[in-house]
Amino acid sequence: MLLPTLLLLTLPHAELGPRPAYLTDLLPSGDLKHALSQCLQQPAQRHNFSIGHRGAPLQFPEHSKASYLAAIRMGAGILECDVTFTADKQLVCRHAQCDLHQTTDILLRPELAAKCTTPFSPASGEQPATANCCASDITVAEYKSLCAKMDGVNPAATTVVDYVNGSPAWRTTLYAQCAAPLTHQESIALFQAHGVMMTPELKAPEVEMPYQGNYTQQNYAQQLIDEYKAAGVTPDQVWPQSFHIEDIRYWLKHEPEFAKQAVFLDARVEADTYDASKPQLLIPSFTELKAEGLNIIAPPLWALVTVENGNIVPSAYAKAAKAAGLHLITWSLERSGPLANGGGWYYQSIAEVTSDDSVTLQLLDVLARQVGVIGVFSDWPATTTFYANCMLQHNK
Repeated sequence: MLLPTLLLLTLPHAELGPRPAYLTDLLPSGDLKHALSQCLQQPAQRHNFSIGHRGAPLQFPEHSKASYLAAIRMGAGILECDVTFTADKQLVCRHAQCDLHQTTDILLRPELAAKCTTPFSPASGEQPATANCCASDITVAEYKSLCAKMDGVNPAATTVVDYVNGSPAWRTTLYAQCAAPLTHQESIALFQAHGVMMTPELKAPEVEMPYQGNYTQQNYAQQLIDEYKAAGVTPDQVWPQSFHIEDIRYWLKHEPEFAKQAVFLDARVEADTYDASKPQLLIPSFTELKAEGLNIIAPPLWALVTVENGNIVPSAYAKAAKAAGLHLITWSLERSGPLANGGGWYYQSIAEVTSDDSVTLQLLDVLARQVGVIGVFSDWPATTTFYANCMLQHNK
Protein backbone atom coordinates (compact mmCIF):
# COMPACT_ATOMS: atom_id res chain seq x y z
CA MET A 1 0.00 0.00 0.00
CA LEU A 2 1.42 3.39 -1.03
CA LEU A 3 -0.58 5.59 1.32
CA PRO A 4 1.74 5.68 4.36
CA THR A 5 4.39 7.44 2.23
CA LEU A 6 2.31 10.59 2.62
CA LEU A 7 3.59 10.86 6.19
CA LEU A 8 7.29 10.50 5.43
CA LEU A 9 9.68 13.40 5.78
CA THR A 10 12.02 14.09 2.90
CA LEU A 11 15.32 15.90 2.95
CA PRO A 12 15.11 19.40 1.38
CA HIS A 13 15.23 22.32 3.81
CA ALA A 14 12.07 24.41 4.19
CA GLU A 15 11.99 28.20 4.54
CA LEU A 16 9.11 28.98 6.90
CA GLY A 17 9.27 32.74 7.33
CA PRO A 18 7.51 34.57 10.19
CA ARG A 19 3.92 33.37 9.84
CA PRO A 20 4.14 30.11 11.83
CA ALA A 21 5.66 32.02 14.75
CA TYR A 22 3.00 34.73 14.43
CA LEU A 23 0.23 32.12 14.66
CA THR A 24 1.96 30.32 17.53
CA ASP A 25 2.30 33.57 19.49
CA LEU A 26 -1.47 34.08 19.21
CA LEU A 27 -2.30 30.68 20.71
CA PRO A 28 -3.75 30.62 24.22
CA SER A 29 -1.46 29.20 26.88
CA GLY A 30 -1.52 25.43 26.96
CA ASP A 31 0.08 22.25 25.70
CA LEU A 32 -0.21 23.10 22.00
CA LYS A 33 1.39 26.52 22.36
CA HIS A 34 4.16 25.05 24.51
CA ALA A 35 4.90 22.27 22.04
CA LEU A 36 4.89 24.49 18.96
CA SER A 37 6.94 27.21 20.68
CA GLN A 38 9.68 24.67 21.32
CA CYS A 39 9.95 24.09 17.55
CA LEU A 40 10.18 27.69 16.39
CA GLN A 41 13.97 27.76 16.30
CA GLN A 42 14.38 24.29 14.83
CA PRO A 43 15.16 23.73 11.14
CA ALA A 44 12.33 22.31 9.07
CA GLN A 45 12.29 19.91 6.15
CA ARG A 46 9.87 19.25 3.31
CA HIS A 47 6.90 17.22 4.50
CA ASN A 48 4.27 15.43 2.44
CA PHE A 49 1.56 16.28 4.98
CA SER A 50 1.89 19.82 3.61
CA ILE A 51 0.06 20.21 0.28
CA GLY A 52 0.41 23.43 -1.70
CA HIS A 53 -3.12 24.43 -2.71
CA ARG A 54 -2.59 26.02 -6.13
CA GLY A 55 0.93 26.82 -4.91
CA ALA A 56 1.03 29.54 -2.26
CA PRO A 57 -1.85 31.82 -3.31
CA LEU A 58 -2.17 33.68 -0.03
CA GLN A 59 0.50 36.00 -1.45
CA PHE A 60 1.41 34.70 -4.94
CA PRO A 61 -0.82 34.45 -8.04
CA GLU A 62 -2.31 30.97 -7.98
CA HIS A 63 -1.08 28.31 -10.41
CA SER A 64 1.85 30.47 -11.47
CA LYS A 65 5.48 29.39 -11.49
CA ALA A 66 6.20 31.92 -8.73
CA SER A 67 3.42 30.50 -6.57
CA TYR A 68 4.63 26.94 -6.99
CA LEU A 69 8.25 27.85 -6.25
CA ALA A 70 7.15 29.66 -3.10
CA ALA A 71 5.26 26.54 -1.95
CA ILE A 72 8.24 24.31 -2.71
CA ARG A 73 10.52 26.60 -0.70
CA MET A 74 8.02 26.47 2.19
CA GLY A 75 8.37 22.70 2.31
CA ALA A 76 5.21 21.50 0.60
CA GLY A 77 5.77 17.88 -0.35
CA ILE A 78 2.84 17.77 -2.76
CA LEU A 79 1.77 20.50 -5.22
CA GLU A 80 -1.59 20.96 -6.91
CA CYS A 81 -2.30 21.84 -10.52
CA ASP A 82 -6.03 22.27 -11.11
CA VAL A 83 -6.44 21.07 -14.69
CA THR A 84 -8.68 22.41 -17.44
CA PHE A 85 -8.30 22.71 -21.21
CA THR A 86 -7.88 25.39 -23.86
CA ALA A 87 -9.60 25.86 -27.23
CA ASP A 88 -7.01 23.56 -28.81
CA LYS A 89 -7.56 20.93 -26.09
CA GLN A 90 -4.29 21.49 -24.26
CA LEU A 91 -4.24 21.04 -20.49
CA VAL A 92 -3.41 24.05 -18.34
CA CYS A 93 -3.32 24.87 -14.62
CA ARG A 94 -6.38 26.91 -13.66
CA HIS A 95 -8.85 26.59 -10.80
CA ALA A 96 -11.82 26.69 -13.17
CA GLN A 97 -12.22 26.60 -16.92
CA CYS A 98 -13.81 30.05 -16.82
CA ASP A 99 -11.81 32.06 -14.30
CA LEU A 100 -9.33 33.91 -16.52
CA HIS A 101 -11.13 37.21 -15.95
CA GLN A 102 -10.37 37.00 -12.22
CA THR A 103 -6.99 35.24 -12.17
CA THR A 104 -5.18 36.74 -15.20
CA ASP A 105 -4.88 40.02 -17.06
CA ILE A 106 -6.86 38.81 -20.10
CA LEU A 107 -9.33 41.70 -19.86
CA LEU A 108 -6.42 44.14 -20.21
CA ARG A 109 -5.45 42.51 -23.54
CA PRO A 110 -8.07 43.84 -26.03
CA GLU A 111 -7.30 41.24 -28.70
CA LEU A 112 -7.84 38.40 -26.19
CA ALA A 113 -10.62 40.08 -24.19
CA ALA A 114 -12.61 40.15 -27.43
CA LYS A 115 -12.60 36.34 -27.39
CA CYS A 116 -14.10 36.02 -23.89
CA THR A 117 -17.38 34.15 -23.57
CA THR A 118 -18.90 37.21 -21.87
CA PRO A 119 -17.15 40.57 -22.32
CA PHE A 120 -16.68 43.01 -19.46
CA SER A 121 -19.83 44.90 -18.46
CA PRO A 122 -19.47 47.74 -15.93
CA ALA A 123 -21.48 48.03 -12.75
CA SER A 124 -24.66 50.03 -13.17
CA GLY A 125 -27.18 50.75 -10.44
CA GLU A 126 -27.95 47.47 -8.67
CA GLN A 127 -26.21 45.40 -11.36
CA PRO A 128 -22.62 44.34 -10.52
CA ALA A 129 -19.81 44.39 -13.02
CA THR A 130 -19.45 41.09 -14.86
CA ALA A 131 -17.21 39.20 -17.27
CA ASN A 132 -16.55 35.56 -18.10
CA CYS A 133 -13.34 34.48 -19.77
CA CYS A 134 -12.56 30.79 -20.25
CA ALA A 135 -9.43 28.84 -21.03
CA SER A 136 -11.48 27.28 -23.81
CA ASP A 137 -11.91 30.75 -25.37
CA ILE A 138 -8.22 30.88 -26.34
CA THR A 139 -5.40 28.65 -27.55
CA VAL A 140 -2.60 27.44 -25.33
CA ALA A 141 -0.21 29.86 -27.05
CA GLU A 142 -2.54 32.74 -26.19
CA TYR A 143 -2.88 31.42 -22.65
CA LYS A 144 0.90 31.45 -22.28
CA SER A 145 0.99 35.13 -23.24
CA LEU A 146 -1.09 36.09 -20.17
CA CYS A 147 0.09 37.25 -16.78
CA ALA A 148 -1.38 35.49 -13.74
CA LYS A 149 -2.69 37.84 -11.06
CA MET A 150 -4.04 37.58 -7.55
CA ASP A 151 -7.53 36.05 -7.57
CA GLY A 152 -10.44 38.43 -7.34
CA VAL A 153 -12.51 41.09 -9.10
CA ASN A 154 -14.28 44.28 -8.03
CA PRO A 155 -18.02 43.86 -8.67
CA ALA A 156 -18.55 47.61 -8.15
CA ALA A 157 -16.12 48.54 -10.92
CA THR A 158 -17.09 50.79 -13.79
CA THR A 159 -13.80 50.30 -15.66
CA VAL A 160 -11.88 47.20 -16.67
CA VAL A 161 -8.83 48.27 -14.71
CA ASP A 162 -10.81 48.67 -11.49
CA TYR A 163 -12.56 45.34 -12.10
CA VAL A 164 -9.30 43.44 -12.51
CA ASN A 165 -7.78 45.09 -9.44
CA GLY A 166 -10.32 43.51 -7.13
CA SER A 167 -8.36 41.08 -4.98
CA PRO A 168 -9.32 40.95 -1.26
CA ALA A 169 -7.46 43.50 0.86
CA TRP A 170 -5.83 40.75 2.97
CA ARG A 171 -4.02 39.39 -0.09
CA THR A 172 -0.95 41.20 -1.35
CA THR A 173 -0.02 42.19 -4.90
CA LEU A 174 3.62 42.56 -3.90
CA TYR A 175 4.63 39.43 -5.83
CA ALA A 176 2.24 39.73 -8.77
CA GLN A 177 4.82 40.96 -11.27
CA CYS A 178 3.45 39.27 -14.39
CA ALA A 179 3.68 35.80 -12.89
CA ALA A 180 3.82 33.12 -15.58
CA PRO A 181 0.79 30.81 -15.81
CA LEU A 182 1.72 27.18 -16.45
CA THR A 183 0.47 24.41 -18.64
CA HIS A 184 -0.09 21.04 -17.01
CA GLN A 185 3.00 19.65 -18.72
CA GLU A 186 5.09 22.58 -17.46
CA SER A 187 3.85 21.96 -13.91
CA ILE A 188 4.92 18.32 -14.17
CA ALA A 189 8.40 19.31 -15.34
CA LEU A 190 8.73 21.89 -12.55
CA PHE A 191 7.61 19.47 -9.86
CA GLN A 192 9.90 16.74 -11.19
CA ALA A 193 12.84 19.12 -11.15
CA HIS A 194 12.25 19.87 -7.48
CA GLY A 195 11.42 16.33 -6.39
CA VAL A 196 7.88 16.99 -5.13
CA MET A 197 4.79 14.87 -5.63
CA MET A 198 1.85 16.03 -7.71
CA THR A 199 -1.90 16.22 -7.13
CA PRO A 200 -3.73 17.31 -10.29
CA GLU A 201 -7.43 18.03 -10.04
CA LEU A 202 -9.54 17.34 -13.13
CA LYS A 203 -11.82 20.38 -13.14
CA ALA A 204 -15.41 20.14 -14.34
CA PRO A 205 -15.75 21.44 -17.92
CA GLU A 206 -17.83 24.57 -18.35
CA VAL A 207 -18.38 23.89 -22.03
CA GLU A 208 -20.65 21.30 -23.57
CA MET A 209 -19.08 17.86 -23.70
CA PRO A 210 -18.06 16.18 -25.93
CA TYR A 211 -16.12 19.38 -26.69
CA GLN A 212 -15.94 20.22 -30.39
CA GLY A 213 -17.95 17.08 -30.99
CA ASN A 214 -15.32 14.46 -30.18
CA TYR A 215 -13.44 15.33 -26.97
CA THR A 216 -15.22 13.36 -24.26
CA GLN A 217 -14.93 13.49 -20.47
CA GLN A 218 -13.13 10.14 -20.69
CA ASN A 219 -10.64 11.56 -23.22
CA TYR A 220 -10.03 14.45 -20.83
CA ALA A 221 -9.50 12.17 -17.81
CA GLN A 222 -7.16 9.94 -19.80
CA GLN A 223 -5.17 12.88 -21.21
CA LEU A 224 -4.38 14.00 -17.67
CA ILE A 225 -2.87 10.61 -16.79
CA ASP A 226 -1.14 10.27 -20.17
CA GLU A 227 0.85 13.46 -19.56
CA TYR A 228 2.36 11.92 -16.42
CA LYS A 229 3.20 8.75 -18.29
CA ALA A 230 4.82 10.72 -21.10
CA ALA A 231 6.98 12.55 -18.55
CA GLY A 232 8.06 9.27 -16.91
CA VAL A 233 6.28 10.03 -13.63
CA THR A 234 5.44 6.88 -11.68
CA PRO A 235 1.96 6.41 -10.16
CA ASP A 236 3.24 6.65 -6.58
CA GLN A 237 4.17 10.30 -7.25
CA VAL A 238 0.66 11.31 -8.37
CA TRP A 239 -2.55 11.91 -6.39
CA PRO A 240 -5.22 12.57 -9.08
CA GLN A 241 -8.32 14.35 -7.77
CA SER A 242 -11.86 15.03 -8.90
CA PHE A 243 -15.19 16.18 -7.46
CA HIS A 244 -16.85 13.99 -10.08
CA ILE A 245 -17.11 10.38 -8.91
CA GLU A 246 -17.29 9.17 -12.51
CA ASP A 247 -13.76 10.46 -13.11
CA ILE A 248 -12.57 8.44 -10.13
CA ARG A 249 -14.38 5.37 -11.44
CA TYR A 250 -12.81 5.86 -14.86
CA TRP A 251 -9.31 5.89 -13.35
CA LEU A 252 -10.09 2.88 -11.16
CA LYS A 253 -11.09 0.92 -14.26
CA HIS A 254 -8.57 2.16 -16.83
CA GLU A 255 -5.61 3.40 -14.75
CA PRO A 256 -5.70 1.27 -11.57
CA GLU A 257 -2.12 2.04 -10.52
CA PHE A 258 -2.67 5.79 -10.66
CA ALA A 259 -6.08 5.31 -9.03
CA LYS A 260 -4.57 3.80 -5.88
CA GLN A 261 -3.95 7.37 -4.75
CA ALA A 262 -6.99 8.93 -6.41
CA VAL A 263 -8.70 11.52 -4.22
CA PHE A 264 -12.47 11.96 -4.29
CA LEU A 265 -13.17 15.59 -3.42
CA ASP A 266 -16.44 15.32 -1.55
CA ALA A 267 -18.78 18.21 -2.26
CA ARG A 268 -21.85 16.20 -1.22
CA VAL A 269 -21.59 17.88 2.19
CA GLU A 270 -22.40 21.21 0.52
CA ALA A 271 -25.91 20.10 -0.43
CA ASP A 272 -28.78 21.75 1.44
CA THR A 273 -30.07 18.28 2.30
CA TYR A 274 -26.83 17.15 3.99
CA ASP A 275 -27.33 16.29 7.66
CA ALA A 276 -23.96 16.57 9.45
CA SER A 277 -25.23 14.27 12.19
CA LYS A 278 -26.05 11.51 9.69
CA PRO A 279 -23.20 11.17 7.18
CA GLN A 280 -24.18 7.53 6.75
CA LEU A 281 -27.06 8.78 4.56
CA LEU A 282 -24.65 10.02 1.88
CA ILE A 283 -24.93 8.14 -1.41
CA PRO A 284 -22.73 6.29 -2.24
CA SER A 285 -21.92 5.44 1.36
CA PHE A 286 -18.35 5.43 2.63
CA THR A 287 -18.41 1.65 2.69
CA GLU A 288 -19.64 1.50 -0.89
CA LEU A 289 -16.93 3.89 -2.05
CA LYS A 290 -14.27 1.81 -0.33
CA ALA A 291 -15.67 -1.34 -1.95
CA GLU A 292 -15.34 0.30 -5.37
CA GLY A 293 -11.62 0.73 -4.73
CA LEU A 294 -11.46 4.30 -3.44
CA ASN A 295 -8.77 4.81 -0.79
CA ILE A 296 -8.87 8.57 -0.13
CA ILE A 297 -11.73 11.01 0.37
CA ALA A 298 -11.31 14.76 0.82
CA PRO A 299 -14.10 16.96 2.20
CA PRO A 300 -13.65 20.64 3.13
CA LEU A 301 -12.18 21.51 6.54
CA TRP A 302 -15.50 22.20 8.22
CA ALA A 303 -16.95 18.78 7.39
CA LEU A 304 -14.36 16.99 9.55
CA VAL A 305 -14.89 18.92 12.79
CA THR A 306 -17.57 20.21 15.11
CA VAL A 307 -17.74 21.86 18.54
CA GLU A 308 -18.50 20.08 21.79
CA ASN A 309 -18.28 21.84 25.15
CA GLY A 310 -16.34 24.68 23.57
CA ASN A 311 -13.73 22.40 22.01
CA ILE A 312 -13.04 21.48 18.39
CA VAL A 313 -13.56 17.73 17.97
CA PRO A 314 -13.88 15.22 15.09
CA SER A 315 -17.23 15.22 13.33
CA ALA A 316 -19.54 12.30 12.61
CA TYR A 317 -18.32 12.44 9.00
CA ALA A 318 -14.70 12.02 10.09
CA LYS A 319 -15.55 9.06 12.28
CA ALA A 320 -17.68 7.34 9.63
CA ALA A 321 -15.13 7.75 6.84
CA LYS A 322 -12.35 6.37 9.02
CA ALA A 323 -14.53 3.47 10.15
CA ALA A 324 -15.02 2.53 6.50
CA GLY A 325 -11.26 2.34 6.02
CA LEU A 326 -10.89 5.54 4.01
CA HIS A 327 -7.92 7.88 4.40
CA LEU A 328 -8.71 11.58 4.75
CA ILE A 329 -7.23 14.70 3.16
CA THR A 330 -8.85 18.11 3.61
CA TRP A 331 -8.95 21.61 2.08
CA SER A 332 -8.12 24.48 2.37
CA LEU A 333 -6.22 26.06 5.26
CA GLU A 334 -5.13 29.73 5.12
CA ARG A 335 -7.75 30.59 2.48
CA SER A 336 -10.17 32.56 4.65
CA GLY A 337 -8.30 35.74 5.48
CA PRO A 338 -8.33 37.01 9.08
CA LEU A 339 -10.44 34.76 11.31
CA ALA A 340 -11.67 37.34 13.81
CA ASN A 341 -15.23 37.24 12.45
CA GLY A 342 -15.73 33.49 12.51
CA GLY A 343 -13.65 32.38 9.55
CA GLY A 344 -16.35 32.25 6.89
CA TRP A 345 -17.21 29.22 4.75
CA TYR A 346 -14.26 26.98 5.67
CA TYR A 347 -14.88 27.40 9.40
CA GLN A 348 -18.67 27.27 9.40
CA SER A 349 -18.92 24.24 11.71
CA ILE A 350 -16.67 25.84 14.33
CA ALA A 351 -17.56 29.51 13.87
CA GLU A 352 -18.61 29.82 17.52
CA VAL A 353 -15.01 29.18 18.67
CA THR A 354 -13.26 30.94 15.77
CA SER A 355 -12.28 34.33 17.14
CA ASP A 356 -8.71 34.94 15.92
CA ASP A 357 -6.01 33.54 13.65
CA SER A 358 -4.68 31.14 16.29
CA VAL A 359 -7.61 28.86 15.42
CA THR A 360 -5.65 27.98 12.28
CA LEU A 361 -3.23 25.95 14.40
CA GLN A 362 -5.88 24.70 16.82
CA LEU A 363 -7.91 23.31 13.93
CA LEU A 364 -4.81 21.85 12.27
CA ASP A 365 -3.89 20.06 15.48
CA VAL A 366 -7.33 18.43 15.77
CA LEU A 367 -7.28 17.44 12.11
CA ALA A 368 -3.85 15.84 12.41
CA ARG A 369 -3.96 14.18 15.82
CA GLN A 370 -7.65 13.47 16.42
CA VAL A 371 -9.22 13.17 12.99
CA GLY A 372 -6.05 11.61 11.58
CA VAL A 373 -5.89 13.31 8.17
CA ILE A 374 -2.89 12.32 6.06
CA GLY A 375 -2.55 15.69 4.36
CA VAL A 376 -3.88 19.25 4.40
CA PHE A 377 -4.14 21.64 1.46
CA SER A 378 -2.98 25.12 2.43
CA ASP A 379 -2.73 28.47 0.67
CA TRP A 380 0.42 29.13 2.74
CA PRO A 381 2.24 25.79 3.11
CA ALA A 382 4.77 27.12 5.62
CA THR A 383 2.06 26.72 8.25
CA THR A 384 1.38 23.05 7.52
CA THR A 385 5.08 22.30 7.03
CA PHE A 386 5.92 23.85 10.40
CA TYR A 387 3.17 21.95 12.19
CA ALA A 388 4.09 18.64 10.58
CA ASN A 389 7.79 18.98 11.39
CA CYS A 390 7.00 19.81 14.98
CA MET A 391 4.14 17.44 15.79
CA LEU A 392 4.28 14.56 13.30
CA GLN A 393 7.93 13.59 13.27
CA HIS A 394 7.03 10.41 15.12
CA ASN A 395 5.56 9.28 11.78
CA LYS A 396 8.94 9.51 10.11
